Amino acid sequence: MSIVVVAALSACTPDSEEPGATPTSASAAAAASGAPQQNLEVQTREIEFNRDGTRPLPTKVWLPAGGGPYPLIYFSHGLTSQPDDYADLLNAWAQAGFVVAAPRYPNTWNQAADFNADDVVNQPADAQFVITEVLKALPAEIDPNRIAAAGHSAGAITTVGLLTSSRDERLKAGVLLAGRQMPQPAPFSGTPIPLLFIQGKQDTTVTYEQAYGAYNEVTWPKAFMEIPQGTHLPHRDQPAVVATTTTDFWRWSLYGDEAAKARLPQDASATGAAALTGTL
Repeated sequence: MSIVVVAALSACTPDSEEPGATPTSASAAAAASGAPQQNLEVQTREIEFNRDGTRPLPTKVWLPAGGGPYPLIYFSHGLTSQPDDYADLLNAWAQAGFVVAAPRYPNTWNQAADFNADDVVNQPADAQFVITEVLKALPAEIDPNRIAAAGHSAGAITTVGLLTSSRDERLKAGVLLAGRQMPQPAPFSGTPIPLLFIQGKQDTTVTYEQAYGAYNEVTWPKAFMEIPQGTHLPHRDQPAVVATTTTDFWRWSLYGDEAAKARLPQDASATGAAALTGTL
């Protein structure tokens, strides 16, 4: 299997800290965790993967500049979508100190030559393959002991697959945007990891009942962010709230930043458009 780096480009500039500012106890705790204290510059790369020579999986990677290795977040897109449709969210994660890898699935992305929604059942195996290959391709940039998975809609269903029938024990945390169980449900299994569900209550594609049903089946540390006026695209309905809440979830679950964990309820309710419940 060959790996080809197609492109690299610079995006975003880091935020600056106030000169002479005295660190708060929260920022000191975050620094002790190793979590970056300001936004980082981000570059992107396109890497070509192909599983079994029959499933092309071109993967876009968002890379924070310098100072790695960083945790890896593997992201799965929804039906008739592609990684760039989530660029704002994925870039926000990378700015916060996470490598983000997001493939285009061969039969469910928006320009698939042979579109087939049922092919989602094959995507957990694709995901395991891409995670393995990204680790090989970027050994200096990624910490192999800090890997998480996230996804939207069919991508969230793919993520559930990685936590049930296709359990990937490398995963340390997960985020599911508009997610539900796989078409043939299996119990959540393996080592417990924290999960964050994000759901719009007005979603008619993956209903609130389906999402909450999957959430109820999880016996691990978990939280559920409900957006009462949210649709099937919570990351577009409330982009700042979703980005801030998920970033702090990652900072806690992958960096051990306890201050970030403490901020989660406030992150979710900051604009009054969402609320967080759970037992993290």
